[in-house]
Amino acid sequence: MAAAAEGAEPNSLDDMMRRLGQLVDRADEDSDGLLTMSELKEWIGRTSRRYIENDVSRLWKSLNPENNDTIHWDVYQETIYGHGALNDVQFYHKGLINRDRRRWKAADTGRDDSLNRDEFTAFLHSEDHPAMREVVLQEMFDDLDRDRDGKISLPEYMFDMYQPRSPDMEPPEWVANERDVFLKFLDQDGDGSLNEVEVRQWIAPHGLGLTDSEAQHLLLEADANGDAKLTKKEVLKKINAFMNSPATEFGHALLRHDEL
Repeated sequence: MAAAAEGAEPNSLDDMMRRLGQLVDRADEDSDGLLTMSELKEWIGRTSRRYIENDVSRLWKSLNPENNDTIHWDVYQETIYGHGALNDVQFYHKGLINRDRRRWKAADTGRDDSLNRDEFTAFLHSEDHPAMREVVLQEMFDDLDRDRDGKISLPEYMFDMYQPRSPDMEPPEWVANERDVFLKFLDQDGDGSLNEVEVRQWIAPHGLGLTDSEAQHLLLEADANGDAKLTKKEVLKKINAFMNSPATEFGHALLRHDEL
């Protein structure tokens, strides 16, 4: 795709489409114009590692300017939420603090209320760490199970992804695709809701890691002709799905102006 025209708005849709096309070209290792599952997984794995490393490094340096071996919970809580046990910020963010505390304890393998760099990575990015699966499962239900019946219904699943500005607003195409994902793949017993077993499979289907499950998700979203491969055209048509994926560092890679 041609570069955005001179005078185009920075980070316009044309600019983001161009950069996504460049990412596709880079991921197409054999330059045959098709992304295989293997190439898709390699792309997601590479960008995920970079995204996680940059994110962890940024916060590690902020919390730990002296680069000590570990960060204590008290330092994290005071830096993120402020000093004092009863300040207004902490009161307002009590739910987030409790959520972070639960994650912190799960990541703290040394049981000393301090996290080393590896443990801190598991704390920040729990989804691809098997030891953190129970915490991720609990967070999924906390976020999505709005009626607290122990299941995630289709409306609850969709509400987390898309909320129209008005009742008569036509939903974008990807909303129907996500509905199909729920009905055809996630809801394995067809009862209209996801139970704990089904949510576990959603988090890590058949023991697969985040990279594998994300590659399967993107392939399902974008593979219009069902050949288990993606053309650049198919990827660009589903730019919204890729913008919400670690494949593009959740869209950040399409907004930067540095070298890809």
